[in-house]
Amino acid sequence: VQLQASGGGLVQAGGSLRLSCTASGLIRRINAMSWYRQAPGSQRELVAVATNGDNTNYADFVKGRFTISRDNAKNTVYLQMSSLKPEDTAVYYCSAAVVRYGSNRPSDYWGQGTLVTVSS
Repeated sequence: VQLQASGGGLVQAGGSLRLSCTASGLIRRINAMSWYRQAPGSQRELVAVATNGDNTNYADFVKGRFTISRDNAKNTVYLQMSSLKPEDTAVYYCSAAVVRYGSNRPSDYWGQGTLVTVSS
C-alpha cells in the first residue's frame, strides 16, 4: 500500500491550498484517513481525521479554516485549507488505516509529506 500526497506550495497569509492524498495497492477497506503536520523543530501533530462513516474531527487550531473530505471511490482524502497563517507552515503528511486483502486488521500507512509554506 502506498500513499501519495500532493498540493503543497507557497502561499501568502490569508490564502488557500488544497492537499490531496491517494492510497493505492491491495486495499480491501480504508478506515480513518488523516492529515498530520510537522513544523521545523516541532513534533508531528494531528490536523484532521475523516472516518469511513463521514465523521470528521479537527484540531482546535484549524477549526473553521480547514476542511477534510474523502472520495472513497478514489481512495483519496483532501484537505482544503483556507485563511492560512504563517504558523500553518509545515510538512503535511497523510495517513490511512488500511485493511489489506487477506487481512481483517487495519495497519497504518503514511504518505511522503508535502510542504506548505505560508508567507506573511
